[in-house]
Amino acid sequence: MITSNHNPYLLYLVTDDQQNLTTLEHVIREAIAGGVTMVQIREKHGDVRAFIQRAQTVKAILQQAYTATGRHIPLIINDRVDVALAVDADGVHLGQTDMPVTMARQLLGKDKLIGLSIETEQQLLDCASQPIDYIGLSAIFATTTKTNLITHWGLDGLQRAAAICPFPIVAIGGINHTNLTKVMTAGADGIAIVSAISHADNPCQATAEILAAISSSK
Repeated sequence: MITSNHNPYLLYLVTDDQQNLTTLEHVIREAIAGGVTMVQIREKHGDVRAFIQRAQTVKAILQQAYTATGRHIPLIINDRVDVALAVDADGVHLGQTDMPVTMARQLLGKDKLIGLSIETEQQLLDCASQPIDYIGLSAIFATTTKTNLITHWGLDGLQRAAAICPFPIVAIGGINHTNLTKVMTAGADGIAIVSAISHADNPCQATAEILAAISSSK
């Protein structure tokens, strides 16, 4: 587990691709104000130009935050290495059916972050030899965001994964205020959140409350 105070994975916001650009901008600004530590742009509609536009918009907001506060919040692109390259993002998050991580590493270079979704015990074992920086363990609990999941790891599965995985673990899936402390205690290095921030009435307050709960469990 990461123990540094500079853990970028601690509160990892995954954007909701159903939200329009104006709403997305609002959520990102609010989440930054609340203390989010990493942002992943997720776009599942296949419209690459729209994906690039969303990524460029979010990157500009993150750069403004860095200029104002000196706090760098990494920008991660979901699935698409080409989009990550196009906008010079900080990295990419790949699923098991996306570009192989070895190829992605060759294209992105050694300094970019690469995350890999892990959904089975075998994938967990295989990832140890991959040129990645972290894993996204999916899904910890049942979730309405992703319905085609292979595994619900639960807290016991997360604990097993933390014992054998050589990389930081970002836990995702069905995590909210009621269970996030248990998830961190079970061995996660960070928590990926979609709805609990993106759909909150006050995303800034929601982010701050989640971060406080995570930090208190470390």
